[in-house]
Amino acid sequence: MSVGGSAGQHCVLFLISPSLAGHWGRCIGDCGSGGIRSRAVWCTHAEGWTTFHANCDQQDKPESQRRCFKVCDWHLELFEWEVSGWDRCGLVPAAGAEAEAEACVTAQHGLQRRSVRCLQKLNRTVVSSEICEHFSPQPPAEQACLVPCPRDCVVSQFSGWSPCGPGCAGSLQHRSRAVIAPPLYGGAPCPNLTESRACGAPACPLGEEQHTYSLRLGPWGQCWLPHPKDAELAGRTMLDLGSDSGEPSTAGLGGSHPQQPAGEVEIGYQTRQVRCVRSDGKHVELSLCLQDPVSPVTSRSCVIPKDCATSEWSPWSRCWRSCGWGGVAAGLRSRRRRVRSVPVGTGRPCPELEEREACSGGGKAPLQPCPRFAWRTSEWKACQVSLLLDQQDPHHQKQAGLCGGGIQTRVVYCAQIVVELGTHRPKEVARPVDGKLCQGPAPASSQLCHLPCLAECAVSSWSPWGPCLPESCQHPLVFLGFRMRQRQVVVDPVGTLAGCPHLVESIPCEDARCHEWEVSEGACVTDRGHCGPGHRVLKALCKSRKGEEVPHHLCSELPHPEVVACEVPCARDCVLSEWSPKNAEGTQSRSRSIVALPAEGGKGCPPERALQEQRACNEHPCVHFFWEVSPWSSCSEDVLGTALNTTSSWSGEPTCGVGIQTRKVFCRKSSSGQVTPKRCPESIRPEAVRPCLLPCKKDCVVTLFSEWTPCPTACQPGNATAVKQSRYRIILQDSANGGQPCPDTLYEERECEDVPICPVYRATAGAPCVLVPASVRQGPPGQSEPCGHGLQSRAVTCLSEQGGSAAVGECVRWAGAMPALVQECHIPCKDDCTFTPWSKFTACSSDCDTARSRRRSLTGRSRKRDKCQNTELYPQVETEPCPCEAFTSQPHGNWSDCIIRGGPAELQLGMPAQGAARECGQGVRLRAIACYDRSGRLVEPSRCSTSGYIEEPCTVPCPFDCRLSDWSSWSPCSSSCGPGVRVRSKWLKEKPYNGGRPCPKLDLKNQVHEAVPCYSECNQYSWEVGPWSPCKISSEQNSLHCGEGIQTREVRCVGTAEDHGVETVPNALCSQAEVPEAVQKCTLYCPSECAVSDWGQWSPCPQVCDPNIMQTRTRQVLRSPVSSKPCPEVSQMKPCILNQNCFQYQYNLTGWSGCQLGANATCGHGERRRLLSCRRSDGATVSMQLCQRLHLEKPVPTSSRCVVGCAVDCQLSPWSAWSQCSHTCGAGGQMVRGRSVVLRAAGEGRPCPEQLTQHRSCPVKPCYSWLLGPWSPCTVQGGQCGDGLQVRNLTCVVHDASVSATSKPVENALCGELPSKESVLQLPCSVPCPGDCHLTEWSEWSSCELTCISGRSFEPTGRQSRSRAFMVQAAESRESCSGQEMETRPCSGGKCYDYLWQTSPWRDNVRTVWCQRSDGINVTGGCPLRTKPAEVRHCSPPCRKPFSYCTQRGVCGCERGYTEVMRSNGLLDYCVKVPGLEDKKADVKTIAGKNKPVNSKMHDIFKGWSIQPFNPDGKLKIWVYGVSAGGFFIIIFLIFTSYLMCKKRKQHQSPPPQQKPLTLAYDGDIDM
Repeated sequence: MSVGGSAGQHCVLFLISPSLAGHWGRCIGDCGSGGIRSRAVWCTHAEGWTTFHANCDQQDKPESQRRCFKVCDWHLELFEWEVSGWDRCGLVPAAGAEAEAEACVTAQHGLQRRSVRCLQKLNRTVVSSEICEHFSPQPPAEQACLVPCPRDCVVSQFSGWSPCGPGCAGSLQHRSRAVIAPPLYGGAPCPNLTESRACGAPACPLGEEQHTYSLRLGPWGQCWLPHPKDAELAGRTMLDLGSDSGEPSTAGLGGSHPQQPAGEVEIGYQTRQVRCVRSDGKHVELSLCLQDPVSPVTSRSCVIPKDCATSEWSPWSRCWRSCGWGGVAAGLRSRRRRVRSVPVGTGRPCPELEEREACSGGGKAPLQPCPRFAWRTSEWKACQVSLLLDQQDPHHQKQAGLCGGGIQTRVVYCAQIVVELGTHRPKEVARPVDGKLCQGPAPASSQLCHLPCLAECAVSSWSPWGPCLPESCQHPLVFLGFRMRQRQVVVDPVGTLAGCPHLVESIPCEDARCHEWEVSEGACVTDRGHCGPGHRVLKALCKSRKGEEVPHHLCSELPHPEVVACEVPCARDCVLSEWSPKNAEGTQSRSRSIVALPAEGGKGCPPERALQEQRACNEHPCVHFFWEVSPWSSCSEDVLGTALNTTSSWSGEPTCGVGIQTRKVFCRKSSSGQVTPKRCPESIRPEAVRPCLLPCKKDCVVTLFSEWTPCPTACQPGNATAVKQSRYRIILQDSANGGQPCPDTLYEERECEDVPICPVYRATAGAPCVLVPASVRQGPPGQSEPCGHGLQSRAVTCLSEQGGSAAVGECVRWAGAMPALVQECHIPCKDDCTFTPWSKFTACSSDCDTARSRRRSLTGRSRKRDKCQNTELYPQVETEPCPCEAFTSQPHGNWSDCIIRGGPAELQLGMPAQGAARECGQGVRLRAIACYDRSGRLVEPSRCSTSGYIEEPCTVPCPFDCRLSDWSSWSPCSSSCGPGVRVRSKWLKEKPYNGGRPCPKLDLKNQVHEAVPCYSECNQYSWEVGPWSPCKISSEQNSLHCGEGIQTREVRCVGTAEDHGVETVPNALCSQAEVPEAVQKCTLYCPSECAVSDWGQWSPCPQVCDPNIMQTRTRQVLRSPVSSKPCPEVSQMKPCILNQNCFQYQYNLTGWSGCQLGANATCGHGERRRLLSCRRSDGATVSMQLCQRLHLEKPVPTSSRCVVGCAVDCQLSPWSAWSQCSHTCGAGGQMVRGRSVVLRAAGEGRPCPEQLTQHRSCPVKPCYSWLLGPWSPCTVQGGQCGDGLQVRNLTCVVHDASVSATSKPVENALCGELPSKESVLQLPCSVPCPGDCHLTEWSEWSSCELTCISGRSFEPTGRQSRSRAFMVQAAESRESCSGQEMETRPCSGGKCYDYLWQTSPWRDNVRTVWCQRSDGINVTGGCPLRTKPAEVRHCSPPCRKPFSYCTQRGVCGCERGYTEVMRSNGLLDYCVKVPGLEDKKADVKTIAGKNKPVNSKMHDIFKGWSIQPFNPDGKLKIWVYGVSAGGFFIIIFLIFTSYLMCKKRKQHQSPPPQQKPLTLAYDGDIDM
């Protein structure tokens, strides 16, 4: 551009820097839309050198900076490539395409494209591709593809030629073919589908042409409203030709009459042309065609067409968007319009009444989160043992106190979870919804549980009474106290309100001391000498009740006297033993015996009665006192705050504060009732108040109500019952501990409000019959009678619920198609026959073979007309067979499964056993029936059977479990001392069968045993011994009555039964190994002998036996001897030897017992025990006290928890209701019902059955459907050609919907409303007149063919084609009558076809070549032309040598009588005559056999009838072999005959000399 003023200045241009290649730089700056990109701009001279910017026009300076979108890494989540699917593969137009098409073998190169855009994810708007390219390269928008080779149009073979007509006229004959496959991918178009040729008839002489004449009817014209003048005429008075009176009547004719009641329907008229056409196509005068006096109708009434009218579109609705999680998605909006008036006649039908389109919905507002659904459950209900016992024995007696394993249930439901926006924390909305909305399996609704067994408190036996102890040592001078005994709790009570009995009993006593003197006696010190009277010094220690030595001042006063008198026997004195105690019932006694006799002068022995002392016991009975308590009260709030300072801690269920429990405490005497509290020790008084944890109040928790079930959105019929909607809620947690109780209402129901009542159509009475105006009707002038066929209309209005008028669009929407507004009518002419209405049909008898009839009679002048008396044309009686109520049934389908009927509709856990659904036993199996009437038509199955089934009884075998007897009682403990075993047993009563529970392992006697350990106290039975009797000396052997003797004592076995004291029991119960001695030797010392006491006890051995440690025992010298004879030993020692005199003890544990359940439990939690015993080192089991005294460590534990598995039968839900039939009508329908596993089998329970669904066939209901008949041929009413109508019938038929179903017609009412889509029952058509060319009928659709490459489908769908073409009738119109039509439609289930060339065998070097499809159909097109085989065979080079000809194999050969001379390249050089005519082989190489064809005229003459031994393929025919074999046998016969005849004479005949064969050699140089 020029920038200077003078012509001498240069032109200066702006250009972008070439170093940047004209591109903008990178986008820099902040992330997002705030970036900037720049480029360099400089001023250049026209010659290319740069100059200052000032030399260029600043107004035209390009911008050097531009705002841009700076892409950052975090934008990756905001943008993405959007890629569409690939388009269809298209050919690439390029040079040399024709050459490529010729070279195409299987496929050709193509190109397919797709759109690639960069989108912002949030609102799906298109942005610059550079943004997405920052993260990933742009996906390709084009790719190469393969297109199949061009395929030409494929047509079928021509049909045969049509026959020629008789006579001399030059008519044509035709043949046609159809399109099988359209041209594809640039293939050649279809050839002509019709051909015609002239018939060979001779030409007609001039003037004698034979012509036929046809009446051609033209198409009906447009429907016109009559002229107002005609409308007025139409309303004039006309005679009612059907009445006898002749009185005038009026008939309205005006389609646009102002009083037209139909309002919306206007009736007009339409006309058509009628012409007479000669067979050569020329129009001639009409009289040549009208042979009948009745001319065709040229005018008729019609309905003025009116298009459907709709209202304007309503405004667009709000943008409705679906839910989502954080994304923004396009929404939908819709608008509607209403029908204002329905289409009339051939008016345009109504368009779509609703439109929808995508909308953005106002930008970036976040979507409402989608509702999510999850399974939820209520809390588990209480554990019920009876549910488990019902499985084993449904008829078991209900008993209280059941415990152990059981089943507990809960409600499982599907609930909606709502997530609050902004937080991803789900807010629970426990609103039950349809279970189909929840994914995955539902949680279990029942499970095994354990109910603790009740256990009574068990206590040990009482301990011995303790010493008399004061209540308190605060007051030392109070001597009142109590003796007490205790017992311990062995088994804690479980689940019982009654606690344990009292554990301490007391007896008041009066000599209670906190501290007592313990006095021990010293040795007897004689006053004078070694014997005689003396004294003992007492030693006293002050000790507490615990045996500890305490200061003396704590004891009251010293015992008196401190010195006690005693006596040491002298050598001649009598010696007595110490006093020994002996207690009898009610008395205390003691005795002593004489140990040594006195000598003379010594102190004598006391009398016998002085050796025994006796005193009465305290005779008053022992009265026990004890504290008794009432059960603890329930935990209540602590009003006084007494429990706030407790420090107890609890664990377990959540608690809500500390409360108190109280109980009454009172003192009770054993023999009588309550006494004053002073009689019981205050120190062990039980507490009357204790703190407790208050259980939390549990309010009832219920779900929200479910949504109301929806009310119908469609309107309801006026006579329909009120529609109700319901909702429900579920108890999740029952109330407890005074919480808010559950509501009474869990299910609510209400009637739907504002359910619209459907509007209905109301039709008024019909208007008068409207005829064509008289001015239009044809006929002689003055004879235009107003009668004949016309139309009459009626008004149809739409009525609302209240009876008022409603918009017609409402009726169209809810009540369906509008009733007919127009119907044909007929005004009889004066020549027509008129009748009375038909009478009612006569009554039918009960017999099925009777008929019924109805009558009518002629009226008026018709009775006198002869033509009306023709009953064939005008029947006056109609007869039809009576409806027959005789039906026959046929079984249909298979028998159903055996169905057990009865039982509750819904089984709930915890229901009584007799209400449970039966699973086995007697049932029925069903087979569906089809019911037919006498004419073989299918009818409702209820006509044959109320249920629609044949029933027959069946049995589902019940499983029987193994049945055992009840447990026997426990045997006694097998051991009397220590651990033993108690046993009980069951025995088999019934074996299992039909899949019942198996038996446990049985012994040979079919019994099962259970053993539990038991323990018998070892001191339960013990030996009790009395005192030794005085030593008895046998007087026969000893006159002095002193020395060795025998003493005895009583030994008995006693049992220490609780509360019964000591009682004698049989000796066998005591240990026989430890029987005490009942007799022993003794010594009664003689006078003056040394007297010693009895031996004392052996000193104890140590706890660990050691032989080095000795055991000692001693005795005292009671009287010194007179003589110097020494006294016997006074001490003895022996070593502590293990298991002889020294024993060691240890605790011993038995093995674990089996799992022991509570008395009323059959399974669940139990306890297993092992027993503790005390074992001596020699293996004997001894009293536990021996181990207890040694304070040995006891092994633990002696009990542990265990579980006995419950045998749980599989528990199934009740059968669901039978589903709807899979077919609404017809055969083959199935109904199904199912059940699900509620509780899986466990242990030895019955497993779940395999059959969880049952099927049965549905009764065969009749299917009613409209059946469209075929289109009739085109009929031209009143003419021979031209425009006519094709009609078809619509019939209501009944069938069973099977493939081989036969349809039978029934009443139209059974099929309901006419189908709108198939209501076209008339179609305009045309019948060609002679000389017209016309389109043929459409051909049948071809078979479905896929486009394939190498046998594989290239496209998912195939194609079908059909075609039609013009058929020429007259040779003159051949030029103007041409053309053809083809239609193609997609189809499924097609096949791949191959097209291959086929050839016939060669015949005289000519053969037929045609194209054949792989299914055997001969076609034209489809086979590639480049591979077409030759039809005519030529020898190359041509056969120009003399006597040569072209053979069938396409090479030159020689005629008969000549042989070939070949060149080295295998071609014929020349033919040589064979010397001689013998049929002998020459040595010359030949290429033909004996029967070489002769290329001559003679050969041609005889070729047709001469015998040909060779097939056209060059092989010998079968008859040649037969003739050869016959000839061979004849030669053998002749040779054998000659041999027999010429046996004796031999003829020596030399053979003729053989002719040397001609051998020719050729080297290729010499020309022969």
